[in-house]
Amino acid sequence: MFLIQLIAGNIMPGIVGVISHRSPDECQCFVRAMIASMQHEHFYVSGTCFIPENGIYSGWVAHEDSLAARQLAIGNYKEVTLLFSGECFQPSLSTDQGSTKHQYSDRGINQLLSLYDHLGDRFCEHINGLFSGLLIDRKRKNALLFNDRYGVERIYYFEKDGTIFFASEAKALLRVLPELRGFDDEGVSQFLKFGCTLDGRTLFRNLKILPSGSLWTFDNKVCSRKELYFRPEEWESQPNLTEKAFEIEFMETFRRILPQYLTKDSPIGISLTGGLDTRMIMSCLSNEVIRPVCYTFAGFNDKILDARLAARVAKVCGLEHHILRIGTDFLENYGYHIDRTVFITDGCAGALGAHEIYLNAQARPLSRIRLTGNYGSEILRNVSTLKPIKLADELINKDFNKNLNLLANNHSNKAIHPVTSAAFREIPWSLFGTLAAGRSQLTFRTPYLDNEIVALAFRAPENSRKSPQPALRLVNENNPELSKIPTDRGLVFLGKPSLFHIISRLFSEVTFKLDYLHKEGLPNWLLPLDPFIGSLSRFGLLDLHKFLAYRIWFRRQLANYISEVLTDTHVQKSPYWNSWFLTSILTDHVSGRKNYIREIHTVLTLEATERLLIRGFSDHAGNAP
Repeated sequence: MFLIQLIAGNIMPGIVGVISHRSPDECQCFVRAMIASMQHEHFYVSGTCFIPENGIYSGWVAHEDSLAARQLAIGNYKEVTLLFSGECFQPSLSTDQGSTKHQYSDRGINQLLSLYDHLGDRFCEHINGLFSGLLIDRKRKNALLFNDRYGVERIYYFEKDGTIFFASEAKALLRVLPELRGFDDEGVSQFLKFGCTLDGRTLFRNLKILPSGSLWTFDNKVCSRKELYFRPEEWESQPNLTEKAFEIEFMETFRRILPQYLTKDSPIGISLTGGLDTRMIMSCLSNEVIRPVCYTFAGFNDKILDARLAARVAKVCGLEHHILRIGTDFLENYGYHIDRTVFITDGCAGALGAHEIYLNAQARPLSRIRLTGNYGSEILRNVSTLKPIKLADELINKDFNKNLNLLANNHSNKAIHPVTSAAFREIPWSLFGTLAAGRSQLTFRTPYLDNEIVALAFRAPENSRKSPQPALRLVNENNPELSKIPTDRGLVFLGKPSLFHIISRLFSEVTFKLDYLHKEGLPNWLLPLDPFIGSLSRFGLLDLHKFLAYRIWFRRQLANYISEVLTDTHVQKSPYWNSWFLTSILTDHVSGRKNYIREIHTVLTLEATERLLIRGFSDHAGNAP
């Protein structure tokens, strides 16, 4: 049996490493500089693990109360070293090794170490969670670099002259490798078309993302094998269930896996909304776990349905509830918040996501673990936002415009299973920025990316994937009192909807659409109605669903900041924009003649990315640490 040393087990920021024949001093210097670039908060701690005889130089950064911080005292020589970023959730596992049957029931890291002890390289196949890691085996003189099967816990990498650099954050590699400090034109084209990069691309030249479900093996200081230990086809090939069978299986599975995400080792915070996905979590809470605290993100007023309904849900469950608000200080310091967001997320979140770190930082004093209903609608109900964002043709330089239509055709989801699209594309590509911002402040958990839930979603018949009924029945069966509270979209849980319920749902859908139009998505052809739509707030028809009013903020409180950016010399000279159009963006948006919220977001995000992560490192980092 191996002796195993756990060096790090943490949630965000992650791990870094260099595997190389280069001199130990040089590689150790690289790692220390990479770690320094990822230490964003005073409550982060870090460490290193150098094994020169194997050419492996690695390190980690973690929240101070994470497992990594508690392992700092381990100093004895061990044969296996594990640097692990993320969490694993697995109730039990049985494997046959010859005539011996092994049962594993330990949660988390201990299970990983036992799995490797008995299964060797195959241990990755049995990990359930969002994670990445580096496992170094001195006895075998090799190392394994791996990530979760969805690719949500990112590993960026770059190969050069037999050396592999890798890190959980792109900036760590930009810090030490000058050749990466430039935009990747293909990655930028993807960003301009979809609002994110796709298929392992990044915004940065020659910098790639490890494919989901990867297992790379290093022997004698070189990468000897690049494998995928999991492919979505394994789940796609499962037979479909009937609607009734799926419902029964889903309810049993959800109830069984949820307690893993409500562990007793630390207080839990639930970011509660008025929607279905957090309602399912609340309906299945057990008295056996530590009672969580609930909170809801909100804006300047008390009208938002999420906050009002969440307070009712928390009260039924006998739980404490807090409202965490966007304050005037957010708008007053918007430049600081967008810079911080872009830097920490490597440009994956930007102008329209600048509130994420701000709000999650408010949640940290309540609980350092955030349990969320995120991704439930994507995995279970075919909701998708990964689609072309349709920027104004006049914004983009004509040389780049030629590539954008080709991108839309190359990345169509028509022939892809909807759960594959959600779990292996949309969540790790399009929704990653929001996750990365939140994880900089909190440990992030969601039961909707549990392997059992996602695997089961592939077996749902088409009608079940398009319907809220499985979720509604789960809530009703587990906590009938919660079924008496409608969702923010007017869904009811009990019986056949009455005329009142139908009218209520119609009202919710209409007010949801009005909120979306007013605060974000009003098309240019409807802009003459903008004053009329705004006047509906006097009748209680606005501010019920959305609290982020970026379209309005860009016209008013943030207009001066946006003007400074759009008229900046570097922005005006960018090869991606038509400079003449940048001036008209601000004028037309502020006046209300056009809605350029997406164009403003795109320019602000790429400007901050270039200034902070490309020019910033080039100006201050030098050519090498």
